[in-house]
Amino acid sequence: EVQLQASGGGLVQAGGSLRLSCAAPGFTFDDYAVGWFRQAPGKEREGISCISSSNGGTYYADSVKGRFTIFSDNAKNTVYLQMNYLKAEDTAVYYCGARIVPLCLPDLIYNYWGQGTQVTVSS
Repeated sequence: EVQLQASGGGLVQAGGSLRLSCAAPGFTFDDYAVGWFRQAPGKEREGISCISSSNGGTYYADSVKGRFTIFSDNAKNTVYLQMNYLKAEDTAVYYCGARIVPLCLPDLIYNYWGQGTQVTVSS
């Protein structure tokens, strides 16, 4: 069983940057696709980004496209979400999930999850 850990959140001012990390003991990115999600207060969890180990394909939600970048460090078996030009609207708890079908397919089926990391953006 894969137990993912999202980390790297914090408090930043609008226009600032954060880099989130997703990793787990025994996690091998080569076997999965990994997605990032966020849940703002009073809102449902939303898909933000995804990266596929199978074909290298990536996905970005329109709300973050051009500002966020997902990438992997296979030597460290870690997936990152680089967040630039942060806005107050980005404030949420961010989660990562892994798919055993290693493609960023629109079925949005992620088999493994973990605790999220809080991102707070102040104006």
